[in-house]
Amino acid sequence: QVQLVESGGGLVQRGGSLTLSCVCTGWSFSGYAWFRQVPGKEREFVAAGVTFDINEKWYSDAVKGRFTISRDHAKNTIYLQMNALEIEDTATYFCAARRGGESFSPDDYPFWGSGTQVTVSS
Repeated sequence: QVQLVESGGGLVQRGGSLTLSCVCTGWSFSGYAWFRQVPGKEREFVAAGVTFDINEKWYSDAVKGRFTISRDHAKNTIYLQMNALEIEDTATYFCAARRGGESFSPDDYPFWGSGTQVTVSS
C-alpha cells in the first residue's frame, strides 16, 4: 500500500522558518514534488526534484531563493525547508510522487499525501 504522510506544518510568524517532511512507503519513485493549495484556488506547484540527479531542483518563482526541496534516500523522506516565510505562503502543503522525471503539473502525480497546514501570521 502506497502512503505519503506529511508533517511539520504549523503556525509561524512572518519571516520565520518551517521544515515539512513527507515519509513515502510502499512504493519507489523517481520524481517528487511539493504543491500547495488555498481554499477556492487550484493546487499550485512549489518545488520538485528527481532521485536520479540530486542537483536538479525546480522551484516556482514565488518561493525561489527561500524554499529548498530535498530527499533522504535512506529514510525515504522528502523535505521542504521554508525560510523567510510570507503571509502569502499560508496554504495546505501536499507532497506528491511519481515515476519519471520532473513535472510541475499535479495531474502527473499519481500519489499524494493528505496535506499539512502552514499558516504565516503577521
